[in-house]
Amino acid sequence: MRLKILSAVMMLLAFSGLSAKEPVKPTSITTMTFNIRYGTADDGTNSWFYRARGVIDMINDQKPDIIGMQEVLHEQMALLKDYLSYKCVGVGREDGKKGGEHMCIFYNPKTVKIVKWGTYWLSETPDKPSLGWDGACKRTATWALVKHKDSGRLFYFVNTHLDHVGVQARKNGLSLILDNIGTMNKEGYPLILSGDFNVTPDDETLAPLAGKLRSARDWAVKTDEGATYNAWGHKDKESVIDHIFVTGFSSCPLFEVIRKPYDDHKFISDHHPVKATLIF
Repeated sequence: MRLKILSAVMMLLAFSGLSAKEPVKPTSITTMTFNIRYGTADDGTNSWFYRARGVIDMINDQKPDIIGMQEVLHEQMALLKDYLSYKCVGVGREDGKKGGEHMCIFYNPKTVKIVKWGTYWLSETPDKPSLGWDGACKRTATWALVKHKDSGRLFYFVNTHLDHVGVQARKNGLSLILDNIGTMNKEGYPLILSGDFNVTPDDETLAPLAGKLRSARDWAVKTDEGATYNAWGHKDKESVIDHIFVTGFSSCPLFEVIRKPYDDHKFISDHHPVKATLIF
């Protein structure tokens, strides 16, 4: 009798196109946001010259599929591309070419492919290099439509760095990003918004995200409540200002602030790398 029942189950699976030996596996990707600190900053023994090897070692160790980086100067971007098996897109905020901070998206070409990408300015004139509202600096967002190679799944990735001074620049900049997400993602693909937002999770700047994107930190099954800005070890200045927001994924098993030292450096930036594992 048990053999007949088993045979019947196998036949049903076969007719339904499923195999008992090949269950459907969830597809996961690992993403990261990381403010690497300007290469021209005079940070003494924490200057880029001393930290660069540690940043490279961290990426090779953590192996994220896709990373949103902030405060990347052209020379830093070129060095990372030379020493990593990752590719990169992004332009300088000052001139749309090589000048100033690049809102970089680094990605592993073995696991994901950039289908198309672009950069816009967080200002009243987003199509050209420009300063927005009460901002202290020109700010940008770089977006990409990404294909996960193994599964063929498509998703959007957006990386940004909101202003550290201008309250209206932060609010209006994020509003512009959300408007652009709504315009470009008509298909409703899964989406990741990463960056240094220069505000803590309870700041009203982030209120418009409610009902649209969720914090990977809050959603993760296993999460990390620690600070993301480490201020080179000054505990009184630590805060949570680097975020990963997502929509369209089925779950987030892990959210982690990477505090591991690399190349004998306790801090490889004044921000810790922030990592999340996402399931389609």
